[in-house]
Amino acid sequence: MDSGLDWHYARAALEWQLELGADEAIGETAVDRFAAEVELQAAREAAAVAQAPARGGAMPPPKIDEGPDPVAVAQQAAAAAATLDDLREAMAAFEHCELRRGARNLVFSDGVAQARVMIVGEAPGRDEDLQGKPFVGRAGQLLDRMLGAIGLSRAENVYITNVLPWRPPQNRDPKPDEIAMLTPFLARHIALVAPEVLVVMGNISCDALLGRRGITRLRGKWAEAQGLPALPMFHPAYLLRQPQMKREAWADLLELKAKLRAGA
Repeated sequence: MDSGLDWHYARAALEWQLELGADEAIGETAVDRFAAEVELQAAREAAAVAQAPARGGAMPPPKIDEGPDPVAVAQQAAAAAATLDDLREAMAAFEHCELRRGARNLVFSDGVAQARVMIVGEAPGRDEDLQGKPFVGRAGQLLDRMLGAIGLSRAENVYITNVLPWRPPQNRDPKPDEIAMLTPFLARHIALVAPEVLVVMGNISCDALLGRRGITRLRGKWAEAQGLPALPMFHPAYLLRQPQMKREAWADLLELKAKLRAGA
């Protein structure tokens, strides 16, 4: 059939189409791709029904192995710790908390074991992470002055730890699952130290030990945690940001002093 095109022109047009990727011929009748997809999906569903158990209906989804429960692992490891050294080793070997991978040091404790007062802070900051001890930065210096004002010190009669032994990235708040998996270690820590009273500093500590937040409402009011009298207080880091709240903190310190005097 004579198309009326010059041979050289037709060849040039064909080569141009090949360069553009048009290298396959198509039929004269349009193909409904949507209908083909519907038919393919129907075939897949029919095959799935044919392979399903006769009485069970649809096949159950495959089970996903999520691994051991971190809280259960922590409870078992903490319960096995007979001494503070054992507890420290158990925490260092605990691999289920991602915070440990980004921290420089495990921040375990400071102060005198079996002290009358045990202070529970929230989580290590930059200075604590570098030195491996709780409350050693500006907040720690303020805490030492606060304790000294009522005749206490970490060198003589105070023991200090945190809810979390590892620093969260950028000092963010700990996540609920992080608090949950590390609380068994904290509970065992308190049992091994066996203080007379607990001082619970900050919202994270109140969450872990009292199951509540709202330190502004909780502070200065005695509660019970791990079977011990517990006094919620503002965290020293908060007092550095809100110095006008130091009056309330002083009132709480006097409350602590009165409690210790009554139990002497």
